[in-house]
Amino acid sequence: MTRSDGLSQWQQTVSRQMPHRSKPQALVLALWSFGMALAQSCGITSVVAAIAPLVGREEATVRQHVREWCDEAARNAGAKRGGKRQALDVTTWFVPLLRWVLAWWPPAESRVALAMDARTLGQRFTVLAISRISRGCAIPMAWVVLPATAKGAWRPHWEQRFTLLQPGAPTGWTVIVMADRGLYAQWRYRHIQALGWRPFLRINGGGNYRPEGAAAFRPLAQAVHQGKPGWSGRVTCCSSPEAQLAGTLLARWDDGHTDPWLILTDLAPEQADVAWHRLRPIIECGFKDIKRGGWHWEQTKMTDPARDDRLWLVIAVATLGVVSVGGWAEADGPASMIAVLPAAPVHLSRRTRPRLLSCFRRGVIVIVTTLITTGTLPAARFTPEPWPETLDPCAVRMDGQPPHQEAT
Repeated sequence: MTRSDGLSQWQQTVSRQMPHRSKPQALVLALWSFGMALAQSCGITSVVAAIAPLVGREEATVRQHVREWCDEAARNAGAKRGGKRQALDVTTWFVPLLRWVLAWWPPAESRVALAMDARTLGQRFTVLAISRISRGCAIPMAWVVLPATAKGAWRPHWEQRFTLLQPGAPTGWTVIVMADRGLYAQWRYRHIQALGWRPFLRINGGGNYRPEGAAAFRPLAQAVHQGKPGWSGRVTCCSSPEAQLAGTLLARWDDGHTDPWLILTDLAPEQADVAWHRLRPIIECGFKDIKRGGWHWEQTKMTDPARDDRLWLVIAVATLGVVSVGGWAEADGPASMIAVLPAAPVHLSRRTRPRLLSCFRRGVIVIVTTLITTGTLPAARFTPEPWPETLDPCAVRMDGQPPHQEAT
């Protein structure tokens, strides 16, 4: 079987980073994720058309291998295979995925930003995802695909995913978990704490809080006023005894924002910055990359959540690959990759971004062009950029570093 040098490189990388799985599983994962970068689609038909010529096999043969990846093991049992195929449990891949990202991360930077969110695909699927934020992109680290119309609480799924992912972070690292107002809950805050990670959750302004040392509770809506300096301090949130939670409140309401930013964390006031929460919306960019902006997951014909759960593993690996290439190319490239912003802050429309090209899109382009010109894969690493210091997406950092890509 003939193989391109680039495909062989990727197969070796996947096998090295995923040593816990069988060789056939690692092979199909490498083939499918590599094909996604070439076809710019997660669809089986497109991926098979891109991969079959590289491996020297008929499309029907490659299609069968790819389809079996998403099927239950029992469905693919047969005499020709000598028994049941090994079951693929995607939850066992979460820790290797996080370790893969951190292995390519500079050891001097020991902070990790994770964001959590939920998205639906029509009336078929709801995905609960925990993603690693890197240079304006979001890489899925843990997830679960559920029927969109199914009843039941999400809490067990969230807790299980966080618990399964936790061993992937090295001891001593600071893991900050961000969520928007719709996902705030006392149990979620406490569960993140119990794992040794740092909750960084935006809360609604409809409750009450009591500053440390104060006797009475005050409305959260009065914690900060628009256009005035922000406030941070140790507090007890919620006046009802069963909902009370002690932590640090970060409050800020800049001009131009319709609502205040109220962040609840267990970091000390001097250790945290409300501006960090600008990293959280990047997970929305990640969903866009997975859907119409990249892998076109919205076009999938799958109807079984279990099969789509396995497809998301391929999506995660393919996203990790292109973002690692695009981020490294941006960090190692000329300054012209970043748009030069005017000295005076101006309003940025939805179509205006500090980055001229997202690291996801740049990664796809660099992979394809490098394969065409050299037949090999380009260099891939993760390079951190400074964490946000302002809620203003137009502001230019005094140290000359570019601002973060603003999410949609």
